[in-house]
Amino acid sequence: MNDTIIRVAAKGDGITASGRHVPRSAPGDTLLADGTLVPGPNRAEPACGHFGRCGGCELQHISDDALATFVRERVAHAAEGQGLQPGRIAPPHLSPPASRRRANLRAINGGGRPLIGFREAGSHKLVDVRECAILVPELMAVIEPLRKLFTGRNGRWSVEVELALTDQGADANLKGLTLDGLAETEAMLNFAREHGLARLTLDQGYGPETLWEPEPVTVTLSGAPVPFPSGSFLQATKDGEQALVDAAREWIGDAATIADLFSGLGTFAFALAGPAKVLAAEAAQDAYLACKAAAARTGKPVHSLHRDLFRNPLRADELSRFEAVLLDPPRAGARDQVAQLAASTVRRIVYISCNPSSWARDARQLADAGYRLMELRPVGQFRWSTHVELASLFVREDA
Repeated sequence: MNDTIIRVAAKGDGITASGRHVPRSAPGDTLLADGTLVPGPNRAEPACGHFGRCGGCELQHISDDALATFVRERVAHAAEGQGLQPGRIAPPHLSPPASRRRANLRAINGGGRPLIGFREAGSHKLVDVRECAILVPELMAVIEPLRKLFTGRNGRWSVEVELALTDQGADANLKGLTLDGLAETEAMLNFAREHGLARLTLDQGYGPETLWEPEPVTVTLSGAPVPFPSGSFLQATKDGEQALVDAAREWIGDAATIADLFSGLGTFAFALAGPAKVLAAEAAQDAYLACKAAAARTGKPVHSLHRDLFRNPLRADELSRFEAVLLDPPRAGARDQVAQLAASTVRRIVYISCNPSSWARDARQLADAGYRLMELRPVGQFRWSTHVELASLFVREDA
């Protein structure tokens, strides 16, 4: 009996009408009785030759329309699973190819030659990346020179390579690389200089040390240049960041006092500040100090607060002093902080999330406390990946 793929599941497999999971299938494909998969109208030619092995992308085989549907359904199903009915679900935003501005790769000695890339799907094996359809060109341009730099290093070694695109160019953080003597140190400096790196940071087992930084490294957030500590969180794409910021600005409107929780470097704080006053609460000390320094330098009405919102969430009475609250927690969500929000009198809450599952759990808590989910905006920053983000607006119904 033939079966048709009706949708893509959360982990990227296609699902048939009878409930069978079929790897690398697309909606509209037909699964024949003998297991043969007949392509349907929603298949696409993969953009990268590494697709199928590299674990960085799971969905290059489906069309953009199917990808947009997947991103929307991931968010919609998360809400439905908690009995939430949003007033509106906006069309999903998809980041374009070659737009990812940060990446974590690994470099190893691959039997006499260095390999640099991402792990294979479901494996510890490394795919030696020679092309990538998702990274910005400025980061791709660093990979081959790094491969040449590592050539000739003997023995068993493994280096974590963290890349980010900043205002000054590519920022490279290498963890696990040990330099032996002055010659290797000079070679690293020459590498950074020759390839125009914004910064080169090494962790040789004693914590990160900046080896090269001709000028202070920054990222511009809504017009505010913010110091960028090595390894700090940055939204994956510039356009994805803008889509989330646009939602926050629209929904918060003319609120005069705003609390930005899990604020990081100030991605949303600087977008919302002026004339509104913004409290930016963050646990990571380097991010807190960077946000504080940028606020002082730009004169933006952003007050930085160093506070661990997991161990010490803002209390309901503290939150009730604000006209609006924005939160953008890590993947685990913000169960305890949301409990305090639920007990507050804040009228508007904008919840940004990188995990629809933990968001849905927290959203249910807000709904039970009298908040209505007015709108959901799905965002697919991690193109061709099953990783989906969202922006959501909650309004207290008794306000």
